[in-house]
Amino acid sequence: MNNLKMSFTQIRSNFWYIPTLYGFIAVLFSFFSLYVDPFLMNFDNAYVLIPTVLLIDIDLARTILSSISASLLTMTTITFSTILVVLTTFLSEYSPRTIQNFITDKNTQRVLGIFVGGFIYSILLLLFLRETASVTQFIVPSFAVLFSIICLIVFVFFIRHVSTWIQVSNLIHHITLNTIQKIESTLSAARENHKDAPWEDWETEEITQEKPQQISFTNAGYIKHINIEGLVEQATKDDIIIKIEKNISEYVDNDTPLLSLWGTKEKLNIEQYKQYFSIGTEKAPIDNIDFGLTKIVEITLRALSSGINDPNTAINCIENLGKILSKLGSKHLPRSYHHDKNRNLRVIYDKPNFNNYLYKCFYQIRQYGFQDISVLSASLKAFTLIAETNSEEIKSSIWEFTKYVIEGIEKDKMLSLDRNYINQKIKQLAKVTGHIKDYKPL
Repeated sequence: MNNLKMSFTQIRSNFWYIPTLYGFIAVLFSFFSLYVDPFLMNFDNAYVLIPTVLLIDIDLARTILSSISASLLTMTTITFSTILVVLTTFLSEYSPRTIQNFITDKNTQRVLGIFVGGFIYSILLLLFLRETASVTQFIVPSFAVLFSIICLIVFVFFIRHVSTWIQVSNLIHHITLNTIQKIESTLSAARENHKDAPWEDWETEEITQEKPQQISFTNAGYIKHINIEGLVEQATKDDIIIKIEKNISEYVDNDTPLLSLWGTKEKLNIEQYKQYFSIGTEKAPIDNIDFGLTKIVEITLRALSSGINDPNTAINCIENLGKILSKLGSKHLPRSYHHDKNRNLRVIYDKPNFNNYLYKCFYQIRQYGFQDISVLSASLKAFTLIAETNSEEIKSSIWEFTKYVIEGIEKDKMLSLDRNYINQKIKQLAKVTGHIKDYKPL
């Protein structure tokens, strides 16, 4: 069931899903439209009630439909070319991972879908519309004219939509908003969860002393999805403990240990465990918290590169990283240990904690961008923002990471005013984190 749901999600995220759906609806609507005029002929007063200007003879109808179909095909081509230009910009200046944001955007897909549907509708009417003895005038071409006017309005909207998306500030805002929504929807508040008792993971000490049975799958590819709940249920039935050795998006083959098992010595049915993994030939991007942070970090590094040299964009990215990590610090992050209903350990799957997220966001920025005073200052402001709104544990993590950042600062190369400015930021951060006694000016 989970694999079916995952497959349906992948189909819906495909770029051609909505255009294909709109095209199918246009086919149905075109065949429905062909029966409108014969249906109206069954009523004596039908053509009296319809304005004469909407009734068109067969020659004019064919001229109109051919013109509309050619125009919509041209608009579809222009739209597709514009999409390629945006994708090229995202690829060269921002990050290859950001392409997904524009492709999966519903408005982009709907615009292309409306143009595809309009073209299919017009060309099918042009193909099947026929004059008969009873039907010499048609109202259906007026529907196509209305459809073309709608397409023109949509085209104007698309131009504005592209001009908005091409701005890096809007892209960063969209990624940040989407990531924060993921955090809110998938994670609960830290104050709503109690810390697990120390004895609930006592099995982890026992299994480190035993050699596990390792399992590899015959099919090679990238891990797309792991059904943790299903693995817990299966491990409970077999009375074993499982450790998942690889994470989502990692490559596995028949020589790669994917699972380690402790417990029963009886022969297990390995095929039962394969159904809880979805493995594909392509490395599909997973739209989660990690992926959102990765995209913002990559935009930051591109902005800091010598070819682009755009520190203001980097500062904007760092500010948004601070917002995301501030929200993330207030949430209860998933643990690596999964238990059954009796609180027995069944599945171990390593998950990143807050320190992992913090390091992943800033270790590359520290290496390539902290020689710029403005970028360093923006990072210290982001650390202060995170510490102000979170627990003492998060504050301690922020201060420890700040000491790591300070270690890499080339103090001897800093000018006096720059040094004083950075010292003020570090001192303010030390106060917020409660480590003012540990503060030492550069």
